[in-house]
Amino acid sequence: MASFWLVKSEPDKYSWDQLVKDRRTVWDGIRSFEARNNLRAMKKGELVLYYHSNVGKAVVGIARVAREARPDPAAEGEDWSVIDVEAVKPLTVPVTLEQIKADPALADFALIKRGRLSVVPVTEPQFKHILRLGKTKP
Repeated sequence: MASFWLVKSEPDKYSWDQLVKDRRTVWDGIRSFEARNNLRAMKKGELVLYYHSNVGKAVVGIARVAREARPDPAAEGEDWSVIDVEAVKPLTVPVTLEQIKADPALADFALIKRGRLSVVPVTEPQFKHILRLGKTKP
């Protein structure tokens, strides 16, 4: 059974456009145990909603897990993890946090329920609904 995820990035630190330009990046800097555990649960090939936090506050693209969790080399002596993600495609229309909060079909979306986390699971119906709102085919 496929799993789906959402990762947050501040666009002024690492934007969707930068991921598209780089094609692939190491997803690092996670320092929350719950978010780290979510990283460790991600499997190669699973799809990821790319969310711009702070500025824009919208789901803007679809990425894919390109490499599963491994120790974060920047966290010497600590138990943190990194993964690799690669760009798949942008959403045709960004789906804003305001839209998501207003949509009853997304009332249990982890982006809302666990708003401080930078890596959260997404159900298949939620993933498909976000793509519909973003006028994007998987």
